[in-house]
Formats: sequence, C-alpha cells, structure tokens
Amino acid sequence: MSATKTTARHGLRAWQVSALEAMRTWDSGPFLISAAPGAGKTRPSIEIANRLLKAKVIDRVAVVCPTTPLTRQWSIAAGKLGLNLVPDAAELVPPRDFHGVAVTYAKIASVCTQWGAQCTGRTLVIADEAHHLGEELAWGEGFALAFRNAARWLLLSGTPFRSDTTPIPGVRYDADGVAVADVAYTYADAVREGICRPVTFIPYDGTLQWRSGDDVIEAGFDTVLTTREASRRYRTAISAELTDGLPRILAAAHAKLHEARAAGHKDAGGLVVAADSDHARKIAKLLKDVSGKSPLVVLHTEAGAHKKLAAFTDSREEWLVAVNMVSEGVDIPRLRVGVYASAAKTPLIFRQVVGRFVRTIAGRPAEMSWLYLPGDPVLRRHATDVEGELRHVLRRRETDEELFDERPERAESEKSEAAEFVALSADVALTSQMSLFGGGPAVVAAASPILPSFTAAAPPEEDEEPVAASRLSAFERRNILRDKRHRLVGDLGRRDRRPHAEINAWLNQAVGVTRVEDATLDQLERSIGLLLDALAGKVASRR
Repeated sequence: MSATKTTARHGLRAWQVSALEAMRTWDSGPFLISAAPGAGKTRPSIEIANRLLKAKVIDRVAVVCPTTPLTRQWSIAAGKLGLNLVPDAAELVPPRDFHGVAVTYAKIASVCTQWGAQCTGRTLVIADEAHHLGEELAWGEGFALAFRNAARWLLLSGTPFRSDTTPIPGVRYDADGVAVADVAYTYADAVREGICRPVTFIPYDGTLQWRSGDDVIEAGFDTVLTTREASRRYRTAISAELTDGLPRILAAAHAKLHEARAAGHKDAGGLVVAADSDHARKIAKLLKDVSGKSPLVVLHTEAGAHKKLAAFTDSREEWLVAVNMVSEGVDIPRLRVGVYASAAKTPLIFRQVVGRFVRTIAGRPAEMSWLYLPGDPVLRRHATDVEGELRHVLRRRETDEELFDERPERAESEKSEAAEFVALSADVALTSQMSLFGGGPAVVAAASPILPSFTAAAPPEEDEEPVAASRLSAFERRNILRDKRHRLVGDLGRRDRRPHAEINAWLNQAVGVTRVEDATLDQLERSIGLLLDALAGKVASRR
C-alpha cells in the first residue's frame, strides 16, 4: 500500500516548512527537532515519513513514545494525513495495510533484541519526547539496540535534556554540553507568531513558619537558609492545611479563572499540580469550598486516569487537580489558569507543567494564561530560564561509580524515618507578575504590569522533598539523597579538579561505610553535610 500524497504546504506553519526543507538533505543519522509544546512537532514528522515512503527510500516507520495513549494519538494524527500506523504493535513489521507502528519506549525495552533483528536501514524511526531516553538506562539502551540498524532517527522534544543530566542517544552536544538541535523553534518564537499562548507567572510570598526539630523557624523566600530548612519552607508554602497560605492562592486563582470566563472564554479551565494523592485530595476540598463544586481529581496510580483527563478536556468543568498526569500526551487547550503546588522543582517538570498552558484553540486568539507558584528562588530561576531557548547544559559524569538507576522491584525496603517537620503558619500574598515571554511588545502590553526579573536571593537548589516525606518508601528517600550526594560530589570535583572516586573514598571513610550502596539514610545525610561544608571551605575534603 502506498502512502498518501503529501499534504499541500498551505496547511503547514512557516517553521514546519523550514523543518521539512532542512530535512531534504538528511540521508542518515539522527536529526533533532526541538520545538515548544503545542508548536506542532508531529506534523513535519508525518510529512517527512510520507515523503520518504513515496520516494521508496524507506519501507516502514516506527514511532516510539512514552505512553500508550500517545501511540493512539500518533496513529490518529498520522492516519488523517494518510500514514497508517498500528498503535501498541507487537511486531516491527506492520500488517500489509499499514505503513508502520507506534509503540512505547517500555515496550521497545522488553523486545529490543527481537526488533533489532527485524530492523533494517530502510526503517525510519521517530522518537517522540526523546528526553525520556538516557544512555546506559533501560529505555535508552533498549531503543539503541532495537534500532541500531535504522539509517535515520528523527528525535523530537520540547525539552531536549534530562534532569539527571544523562546524555540522550543520538543527540549531539557542543563543547559546553548543550544539546545541538538541527531545527529549533522556541516558546518565544511560537508566542511571537501566535502559535502558543503567552504565560504570566504570579509568585506568592510572605511569612512562613514551621517547626524544625525543637526550633520554630519563620522566614519568607527572600531569606537565605540551609538546604534542609529551605526545603521545609517550600513545603510550608504548598501546605493545604494553613488557612492563610495555599488556600488563599487557590481563591485568587479561582477568581482569575472566572475573569477569563467572563471575558469570553466560557469553558476556560484551571489546573492544580499537587505533590501526592493525599495533597491532591486536600486541595480538591479547598477548591470545593471556594467554588462550590468538586473538582476532578486525577491520580497516576488509578485505573482509567487518561479517560478521566479526556473527559475533562471535552467538558466545561472548572478545575482539575492532578499528580504526575500533566506531561506528554496531555493536551487540554482550554487550560488558562494553573497553580504549581508540586513537590518537584526540576527544570524538566517545571517546563512540562508550563507547557500545559500554552496550547491555543482554533478560532480563538492566543490569549494570556496565568500560573501561580511559590516565590521559591529555584522556581523563580526556572521561570526566568524558560524565556531562553529550551536547552540545557549537560554536566557529563566523570565516572559511573554513582549511577543510581535503582528500580523499585530491586530495591530493599527499610523502615521510614519520621520527618521532624511541622508546618505551623503561613501569611502569603501575591507579588509582582512576570511574563514568560518578556521582551515582546505585544506580550508586555497583554501582561502589564510585569517585572522582567526577580530580586530575591537565590541559594543553591534545594532538595525536591515531597510534602509528606514520612510516606515515602525508604528507597525513594535514599534515591533522593544519593542523587543530591552525587551532584555535590560533581560540584566539588569540578572545583578542585579531583576524580569522583577520590572524593567518594573520603566521604565513605568519614561516615563509616565501605560502599555508598550500603549507606543508611543518616550516613547519606551526613555525607551531604560534609560536602556542603567542603564547598563552603569549612572542612578539608582529603583523607
């Protein structure tokens, strides 16, 4: 069966036409398209697949993506343009009436040897949201093995980096470790051309008070604290149990949503990203108190979660509260107002959440969206960074000694340690707004007043501790601490130009452990304290 004739160019956006032109000379190897969420990465991918099939350069197409719902979305979108894909396929070779398959990275990891034997140079591989792949990690290794014989890998991502800094297979990096895209189309480009909505960040700050052990600490986000206390300050800011804290922000966000609806977007929706299931349910109760209606709560652990999201997408319901359900494959263009109450503060998660509010609706202008968030220095930096190109400096590891890719089924369980932390009070208020796409005259006019930068002091990035640390399993807490230790070892090694092995040997001797894998939670915390002291010049880091 031959592929349908490529769609006329008048249906393509200018950047998509440019991408297709750039791919005219692409005959082998990886090709990276870095484009903002909602900009339309799928369309040029389908077009180039149709073009190569028509020219008989390739025999089949394999689309690989993070989730099963995405395989179906790809099959539907491709089918409308004459490219027929089998979603969640069992074999790389498609049935006679199809041009290819769409499968998940997890599926590929489980059948990589079998698919590797079936894959030839005449297979076009399209890796959607390619940042889910990591060298030396299961999905990345499986992908590379399954498609090692394919002549072309088309890599797609709005965030072409990983929070764990692991290289993405097929991505080229410059001398500074920055991912080099063959085609780049940023958020700023998309907003200027009306393809994505501008977003205004609305931080909140104030007086936050919590008990830490026997001490009661009171501070706002402009106070420089130790790593642990800064993390507890953040947890206080997103606590759903302090009357003048997050509940006050939810009320303000609900009022903003009603403004958007009154201005003509009658089915505008709101999204709160919660830290965990218990946190989500408490937030849902607060929203019911504010709005008089129970919001939809979607948890990644429940069956049918994606069906609930799809129902919300097509409804007129006001609020959605979600945990781990708002990254790739979640396309709800009517979202206009958000509240960031997630425990995660990594650049990747932050940008994925922001990406939920930039999608436009056919027939409507690219209206402003708003995202309420704690005035935490880490989140403020992320908000500022999003204005730049979506790229990230890759910190290459000097050694594999501390690659902690533990899977839950292999980890040992340990008794959780009680967190000596209690959020006591919060008295917060909204501060000045910041436009996601500052610098463009149209955006400034739409989001006035705007402060293009923040003045709060920015301490080192804090731990992404959950709201309810005591409910984390031991291996989850251990992984958080190990990752923190690894990053600090890297920082000290770069500063002193010393190998990781030497620093790790010093740490292990100091805390009384032979291998870091055998370290208790207390020993990991002590080693992190030693690293922070060494970086501050308070202790010597040599045996």
